[in-house]
Amino acid sequence: MLERRVALKSSAQIERMAVAGRLVAEVLDRLEELVRPGVTTRELDAVAERLIREAGAIPSFVGVPGPRGAYRHATCISIDDEVVHGIPGPRRVEDGQIVSVDAGAIVEGWHGDAARTFVVGDVPDETSRLVELTRRSMDAGIAAARPGAFLSDISAAIEDVALAAGYGVVRQFVGHGIGTEMHEEPQVANFRTGSRGRRLEPGLCLAIEPMFTLGGHEVAVGPDGWTVATVDGSLAAHWEHSIAITEDGPRVLTIAEPAAEKLPQAVGL
Repeated sequence: MLERRVALKSSAQIERMAVAGRLVAEVLDRLEELVRPGVTTRELDAVAERLIREAGAIPSFVGVPGPRGAYRHATCISIDDEVVHGIPGPRRVEDGQIVSVDAGAIVEGWHGDAARTFVVGDVPDETSRLVELTRRSMDAGIAAARPGAFLSDISAAIEDVALAAGYGVVRQFVGHGIGTEMHEEPQVANFRTGSRGRRLEPGLCLAIEPMFTLGGHEVAVGPDGWTVATVDGSLAAHWEHSIAITEDGPRVLTIAEPAAEKLPQAVGL
């Protein structure tokens, strides 16, 4: 079987991706400050879109085709048992929830893509642990993304965290390549597939995004055609970074600049 084409990026192109990545990180930093009881997911999305457009960028998610028309929002916001692709709307965030926010931006044709799960107020220890270990699994996957390794090494590093904790690993949705398209080859599974996959080399850019649950791995798309939730109703957490593999190892692209260089304060919320 022929391997699907994978576009390696030059050092100059990676620097351009880092600009988009920094913007996404700054947007998520701002939303983390705003995720609190009473705020609506629509209000959070409006802030994200304003910040992206004021920076001269384009929200990556707007216009993505779906089963019932193109996506119209700058973020996906998923709450509790929702894993990914939650649609912003009138829902208000409540104390004790976990809220996953996925955001993307295009700067001069290059994408940045990242996600974080936020804890709202007081939650049980098992909930906090799910969120924290999902983040740690992302870090483990990134650490495994070194030249000469294989895609399966990333997958194994992520899955090992879930196996040790007894979590479900969502299988229907996985990480991906990223560049001038938000979703490029190769796919990056968060579990062992039985194949080593592609050998990793400098210039390969990936979005690594584990999705863990407190129950099983089965998920289903809701009536809105977008929102993906756990079948058993168990809580889910989602973290994502865009990275570039370099000669020196993985470079995380979706990291913000120091506070003095961040976006100006948003207004209107």
